[in-house]
Amino acid sequence: MRRTDPKCCKMHLLGITVALGLLGGIWAQLNVLRPECDSPEAEEAALVAQDYLNAQHTHGYKYALNRIEEIKIYTVPDGNNTHVLEIELLETDCHVLDPTPVANCTVRPKHLTAIEGDCDVVLKKVAGVLTVTAFKCKTEESREDVCLGCSTLLPLNHTQGLNFVQASLTKLNNVTQNLTYALLEVGRMSTQVVAGGRRYITEFVIIEASCVNDTCVPLNDTTAARGICTSEGINDPSVNCKMFSTMMPIVDANTTGPALPPQVHVHLGSVSHKHGFGHHKLTAHHNPHMSGYLSAESAESAEVVPVAPALTIPAAEPASASLPAGDSSSDASASMEVPITVVKREAPIVASASAAKKDHVAPVQVCPGRIRFF
Repeated sequence: MRRTDPKCCKMHLLGITVALGLLGGIWAQLNVLRPECDSPEAEEAALVAQDYLNAQHTHGYKYALNRIEEIKIYTVPDGNNTHVLEIELLETDCHVLDPTPVANCTVRPKHLTAIEGDCDVVLKKVAGVLTVTAFKCKTEESREDVCLGCSTLLPLNHTQGLNFVQASLTKLNNVTQNLTYALLEVGRMSTQVVAGGRRYITEFVIIEASCVNDTCVPLNDTTAARGICTSEGINDPSVNCKMFSTMMPIVDANTTGPALPPQVHVHLGSVSHKHGFGHHKLTAHHNPHMSGYLSAESAESAEVVPVAPALTIPAAEPASASLPAGDSSSDASASMEVPITVVKREAPIVASASAAKKDHVAPVQVCPGRIRFF
């Protein structure tokens, strides 16, 4: 009878033990949870992602969470889990410099050309705190429910649109007292064909300027006054502005103002016409190739933001001269707002968790989640 070498058996058992240990370790590392997209855990991660993306967005407007498309949680034994989210965001009317919380901002309705952002975000949860480690985003205009006769978004380098912005800024500076504003950024421009010609609707950010010998430059100071203006009209713009610090209306540029400043030149640098988009894109990506969960292939190229051309503000007319009041009210921001209809769409019908438990099958993930706006 052939005897088995005890050493051989021990080595064999040791090999099996090591193999099982490695398999167990791999299983533990690759354990993936798929909670419901409307679960508190998914909502918490999505809002952290929303706030982080807005903080990285240095131009244009804040974005609000519209829908959680998918969520995966990669668990590890030490509890420092990794969340991978797919979320849909919608542009609001709050500029990134506006301190208003995004929860209090209004999402632009479709007929004013909504802007959608689709983002994949990776978050790490350490000691109960979620931190974004990587993301990639794609931003585009919503082409659904195009309204015939509604305003059309213009590229941010549109010559006639920029001329209208310049005329609006000039009109504003002609009625402000002891302050001159420079153009910080054009946020949005659109046009609409109406009786009498082409009507322009623009939004632009202003900053307090420092003037020396009739030459003005934007104040490079964190305390410099900043605000957002809306203007509209065919030839003579109706201009209304709100400052970010208080969000209170400043001088209405549609009425006769006080003593006007002398002729000044506002220099804002060289002109760039590389930005042919009608909206400011979200930051395209951050470390997508480093996370291990995302690839950088589908990330958009970084946004090139145009610098507004130098502006010349004409000398003041005599104080007795009055500016036309225009057709709009003194609070253009109120007239520009359009009520948003919140439409709830039900998630696809899937097997409930209780039914799945009864059949001894893992619960089916309920995703995508609810739609918050449209």
